[in-house]
Amino acid sequence: MYHCLLFFSQILPGVRIIIANPETKGPLGDSHLGEIWVHSAHNASGYFTIYGDESLQSDHFSSRLSFGDTQTVWARTGYLGFLRRTELTDANGERHDALYVVGALDEAMELRGMRYHPIDIETSVIRAHKSVTECAVFTWTNLLVVVVELDGSEQEALDLVPLVTNVILEEHYLIVGVVVVVDIGVIPINSRGEKQRMHLRDGFLADQLDPIYVAYNM
Repeated sequence: MYHCLLFFSQILPGVRIIIANPETKGPLGDSHLGEIWVHSAHNASGYFTIYGDESLQSDHFSSRLSFGDTQTVWARTGYLGFLRRTELTDANGERHDALYVVGALDEAMELRGMRYHPIDIETSVIRAHKSVTECAVFTWTNLLVVVVELDGSEQEALDLVPLVTNVILEEHYLIVGVVVVVDIGVIPINSRGEKQRMHLRDGFLADQLDPIYVAYNM
């Protein structure tokens, strides 16, 4: 399965990046997808919380690999990505690794026993029709819900449904449970430009999206 990337970037001097299996905490090889862990002199040691769950903070800010370099302390980012050697060179003329970010680990979806990343499906939907300005997906009771922002008429909303379901079936082999067509700007975006899929899911469950059209395939 291919993955659509949020971005890639050069790793700054003094910063070490490793890709780890989020379940076993073992290191993964070059170009393998896993959780991004960071080690640098600027790593935080924790954050203030009113809930007092220090165990979560310890795992987040002071993690160690289960094998290999087990002495280095890493901060877990909660993001999926991979490292790949590039053709770019640093000041010393040596090629360096680039970090590719796929998306947030907690937004990965388990469907049919496989892991899917929302951005992959969303990119397929956005390409399906010129009137689709944005898309977000999430799961609800084991169903895939697709929310599409439409720049067009209500008649186009009806036409979008088969396009959306077909492209997801053809490219990802998934059956869509619900297609929700909404106005532009309904999908929430945070200050970092990231889609707030869980907030969108909450709005869907609370019937707060004021959709143009909703199609169920249950």
